[in-house]
Amino acid sequence: MYLRSVPTHHFQALHASHEEAVMAGPLAGRHVLIFVGDVYEDLELWYPKLRLLEAGAGVTVAGPEAETVYRGKHGYPCQSDAAIAEMEVQDFQGLVVPGGFMPDKLRRDSKVLQLVRDFAETGKLVAAICHGGWIPISAGVYKGVRVTGSPGIKDDLVNAGAVWEDAPVVVDRHFVSSRKPDDLPDFCRAMLEVLAA
Repeated sequence: MYLRSVPTHHFQALHASHEEAVMAGPLAGRHVLIFVGDVYEDLELWYPKLRLLEAGAGVTVAGPEAETVYRGKHGYPCQSDAAIAEMEVQDFQGLVVPGGFMPDKLRRDSKVLQLVRDFAETGKLVAAICHGGWIPISAGVYKGVRVTGSPGIKDDLVNAGAVWEDAPVVVDRHFVSSRKPDDLPDFCRAMLEVLAA
């Protein structure tokens, strides 16, 4: 079997048509912030990011430092687009908080907590999965909110005033939460529905 080369302009045309299709997606014009840091849960960052891009949303991945490579629990790299300190809620329609060990460190950052409060107070999407729920807990936004999360943080959620539910996904107004990577299909569907509303 022989491999033939394909002209560069063919790939450029395919790339352009893909970009046009993405821009015309159901979430065109929406922009979502995703937190990243060392030892994030790989799937819980990449799966939502790719689903958002596929639906036409813009995505900014922000970490403690801009343009820095962070490693997931399973070693997958993710380079931040920007620093969390530079982020402002008015530039986004939603926030996604992956799990892993990352949230335990980011929950100590006052800018992270203020951003979560700003998203919650303005009625914008706050989506957290697995241990990602630690950050909204520390921000104090879960009181009276129906949520789920990793069973390992169930007591933390309840002690923060949340109403715990053991379900693949829980949606309470603009709050979306899930328990673990296996729940990602449900988590992403709910996240996209809230953003599209």
